[in-house]
Amino acid sequence: MTRSIIFTAVLAALALSACEKATVITPPPAPAAVVTVPGPAGPAGATGATGATGTGETGSTGATGSTGATGATGYTGSTGDTGAQGERGRTGGDTIVVVPAK
Repeated sequence: MTRSIIFTAVLAALALSACEKATVITPPPAPAAVVTVPGPAGPAGATGATGATGTGETGSTGATGSTGATGATGYTGSTGDTGAQGERGRTGGDTIVVVPAK
């Protein structure tokens, strides 16, 4: 068992060392940034064409609703009883009212 593991490790090392190693390529340095200054603004462009007018029909007006029924008239109440008649008043007596002067 020990020999088979050692044999496999040696075989793997030989197989991997036979592979071609990748060549490292270093890219050239980036050129210096060029700063551009914008020029004057150009003339305004032509006005675009007007869009087409939409087509379609206007919807119809809805029907008027019907009038509701009139409510029934309420009952008339009964007439109340006549109240009792009071006694006749008496004529005055000997009462004198004195109003003080200021």
